[in-house]
This record gives sequence, structure tokens and C-alpha cells, in this order.
Amino acid sequence: MSTADDPAKWCEEARNLAENGAAERAAALFERVLELGETAWRAQAALGLAVVLDDVGEVERARNADRVAISTGDPEYGARAAYHLALTHERVGEYALAAPAWRAVVDFGNPAYLPPAHLALARLADDADEFDAARDHWEAAIAMGDAEYGPPAAHDLAQRLLERGEPARAQRILAAGLKLIDRDAAPYAHARLAVALGIAYLDQAIGSFGAALGDEPSDAEVGPLATELLARTLPLRGRGAEATEVWRRGLSDPGSAAQVRARLRRDFGGDDDGDPADLWWEPVVEQAVSDGTLPALAGEAFGALDHMYAVLAVRQAGNGRERRPGDADEALDQAVAVPGDYPWGPLLRESFAERLRLAMGATELPDR
Repeated sequence: MSTADDPAKWCEEARNLAENGAAERAAALFERVLELGETAWRAQAALGLAVVLDDVGEVERARNADRVAISTGDPEYGARAAYHLALTHERVGEYALAAPAWRAVVDFGNPAYLPPAHLALARLADDADEFDAARDHWEAAIAMGDAEYGPPAAHDLAQRLLERGEPARAQRILAAGLKLIDRDAAPYAHARLAVALGIAYLDQAIGSFGAALGDEPSDAEVGPLATELLARTLPLRGRGAEATEVWRRGLSDPGSAAQVRARLRRDFGGDDDGDPADLWWEPVVEQAVSDGTLPALAGEAFGALDHMYAVLAVRQAGNGRERRPGDADEALDQAVAVPGDYPWGPLLRESFAERLRLAMGATELPDR
């Protein structure tokens, strides 16, 4: 081969041309190297051609060049070409076509490109509901110790383990992922895994509380405590309906109902003014706490108060007109009717009726 036909110099010159925006001239030089046939620079030239062609939008030609580089089996440029080929498919959503390229990256075994390949293959397997295959790739990505791809692999795998009811294993995976992160350099990634780890411990706690209860809680001390802990923890994982059922079971057990009710009412007001059972709203509030709907109940109460106030305030303001006989009665009628639209309205009505009956010494109530 003459000095004029020097593929090494052509590759170097082509790279310089590409870096300076002369894509067509760079591609021509890379192609001249490929025309020489099997040389030590064939893989390098094919990869360079693929990158240049991809940059100018000739994607299919770029992919063909990648395949040429892959076919050489070169551990560096072949692996990089497989990586590049996979990316050209992924960026346009051709994930099924990207999979063989990612597998080629893995087959090359170049540690520089293994972590992203394993992470990509894990997500593809996960999308196909192939958990075992996905788990193997996620674990491989974590084991590589790469600070960029290991933590997201740990997060993804832990999420699936939590969904499968394996919080202890998820904790180990997340702990391994956290060790790969420099907290100062990647605070968001660290926080993301730390929160996931906390959720894993939370799920494990839920399982432990549930196990302590069993089907028929009998221990007079452990049962009520486990009931409260489980019922107050489940909503943190979006399992409010299950929490309601836990409270219901505890309150229906004759042996633990009193203690469970005391724990349910832990944050209620004092009983200095008499027996709470005499207050019509106590069962409503208690039910709202056990159902996890206390904020909604508070919203209803304030909404009713706001409406009643508005009805009466309009009467007081008068809107700049002369007040007519009967205006006050009409406003009061409207205000009194407001709570009737809420589920607890009839209880308020019954309470008022009983108070009125006692005050008037009457045996029956007036219509109003």
C-alpha cells in the first residue's frame, strides 16, 4: 500500500473534517477506507461514516455503516457501532429494532457500554412483562457499579419488587444503588432512591403490622396497637379502602373495640363538657376518621357555614334597598335549609328538634 493510500491518515483527516462541519468530505474519506476491504481501520471508518451520515439525516445509510462496523467484531469500534445503532432506533420509538443492537453491545462485553445496554434491555423486557429477564439485566447494570446507569436500574428494579410484595429485597437493591451515588454531585438521584428506600421500609412495616393482626387479633394490647399502626400507615401507600376495613374489623371485635376506638379518637377534643356520645357529630367525625374522609367532612362543614353566612349577610346588608316584612324570615329559612344537602344534615335537624322539644316541653315538634 502506497503512502497515498494510508487509511490511518484518511480516518484522521475525516474526523477533522467532520469536526469542522465538512460532513460530505468526511464521509467520502471514510468510504475510501471501506473500499480498501478488510483492514485494521475498517471498523473505525465504518463507525465514523455512521456518525457523519446520522448527523446529516441519512439514517438508513448510517445504520448500514454501523452494521459493517459490528460485523468486524472489533471490541471497541464494533461495540460503539452497536450502541450507536441502538440509539438511532430508540430515538424514533423503534424499541423492538433497538433490542438486537443492545444485545450486540452486551455480546461485545466492552464494560464502557454494558451498563446502558443492560438498562435498556431491562426496560424492554419489563415492557414485555418478562420480569425474570428484566431483573437479570437490572442486576447486571447495578453490578457494573456505574454511577450513571446503576442508580436508575436500582430504582426500576425496586419498584417492580415492591409491586410484587418483596420489600426486603427492594431495600437491598436500593441500598446498593445509593452506594453508587455521590450525594453532592447528584442530589436529585440520591433523593429519588432515598425516598424509594423509605417506601420499601414502609411496605415492610405494613406487612409486619398485618401479620401481627392475623385473621383474628386476640392479644388485648398488641391487637389495638397493630390495628392503629396498620390503619394509619396504609393511606400513605394509597390504600385508604384497606385502612377503612382495618378500623372496621378492630371496632367490631368485642375484645378490642374499646381500645381501638380510643386510638381512633386519639386526636379528638377532650370530654370535659360531657359524654361525647351525646354530641350528634361525634359518630360522623369518628366515621370520617376511620374512612379517611375527614378533610372532605371539614370541607362540607365550612361550605355549609359559608353558605349560611352568605344568606344571612345578604339580609343584613340589605343590598341598598328598603327591607320588607318577611325578609328576615325568608333569609333564616334559607339558612336553616342549607345543611340538609349534606349527609350529616338530618342528624343536625334531629339534634335541633330534640333540643327544641326539651326547651318547649312539647311532646311533638312544629313543622318548622
